Amino acid sequence: MSTTTLNKLPLNSCGKIVAINCTGPINRRLLDLGLIPNTPIQSIFKSPFGDPTAYKIRGSTIALREEDAKLIVISK
Repeated sequence: MSTTTLNKLPLNSCGKIVAINCTGPINRRLLDLGLIPNTPIQSIFKSPFGDPTAYKIRGSTIALREEDAKLIVISK
């Protein structure tokens, strides 16, 4: 299984969350958004300036800045 970070997931590609590499309030925020291990996630839209990127997760669309997406480890 190859792993990478969420910010490197190409548009319209799917991955599965492996881990979140942070602590404190940002960790809590990401968990509250539904980013928990073994959850499928898909990159669906990138803003015109490249940041943030929209992701489809658990039937919802969320936008994450690249600095936050770098903290999420996924498998392809």
